[in-house]
Amino acid sequence: MRLRRSIAVASLIAIAVLAIAIWRDPYAIVSAEYARQRIAAGLSEHEIEAGGYRWRYVERDADRAGAPTLVLVHGYTGSKENWYRLAQALGRGYRLVIPDLPGWGDSERKPGADYGYAAQAGNLAAFIDKVAGGPVVLVGHSMGGGIVAVTAARYPDDVSRVGLLDASGVRFKDNRFGIDVLAGKNPFGVTDDASLKAYLDILFNDDTGRPRIPWPASQALIAKRRADGAFEQSVLDKIGRGDERFLPYDLAAGIRQPTLLLWCRQDRVIDASALEIYAARIPQAQKVLLDGCGHMSLMQQPEAVARAIGRLIADEATNRGPFR
Repeated sequence: MRLRRSIAVASLIAIAVLAIAIWRDPYAIVSAEYARQRIAAGLSEHEIEAGGYRWRYVERDADRAGAPTLVLVHGYTGSKENWYRLAQALGRGYRLVIPDLPGWGDSERKPGADYGYAAQAGNLAAFIDKVAGGPVVLVGHSMGGGIVAVTAARYPDDVSRVGLLDASGVRFKDNRFGIDVLAGKNPFGVTDDASLKAYLDILFNDDTGRPRIPWPASQALIAKRRADGAFEQSVLDKIGRGDERFLPYDLAAGIRQPTLLLWCRQDRVIDASALEIYAARIPQAQKVLLDGCGHMSLMQQPEAVARAIGRLIADEATNRGPFR
């Protein structure tokens, strides 16, 4: 009886502690899941100054000397956490560096600063110089893919190989997302429960890899996204309908590195027609079209994406010189 009573008291205390933690930080449940994924992938948290910004990033060393360094760049409204499942699938054969871009996630945001393709490519090149000091395998998703394309073309000494996953920056076949962007709307905008659901519905074609955001974490996320609305709109104005919207396409013909182009057939954000448009500019590219996933290939099919990245590295490993 005494043992049962002790267990009951301990359980009540644990529940009370958890309730207080959630009351203080409603997003704690989701943060804890991200921490679990980060630890499972063997990633550690770091901070660095580069290009005039304070960057937050995670990193994992390879299990062998001389292994390539992969820098993974998130997309619009994304963050480093988007890559954690892929990081685990990639295994220990590579050094991984996964930043929050300036303006996003936990990295520094400066009021009125430029966060378009060109500016972020310069920021990214400065970051690579600091964390790698030599050419890296540079992989970007969505907006991050557009930034990676510009970086590879303008800063070729920093990039040994290129991966563009569901990348923005070209005039793809019209879809609802693109039409809304050109009309001045933000299809990714989140202001309430309905728009949060709509946002996730655009990104994910089904429940595979879709994050669970229970109450009250959902309300904390909605409040943050609502507060970030003006910033998100300013970036979308720049990369979605401004004079830089096709800068990645314009510069892609200058990409000489071995390149991976990977899309999901069911992508409702950057239509899969973009794959062939990029391929016409980068004829040496390997092309991978996955079935059964939406815009978030890295979260929905991390094993398939990891295999494609592995082939990109292995196929050219003998004729591209040393990795950093």
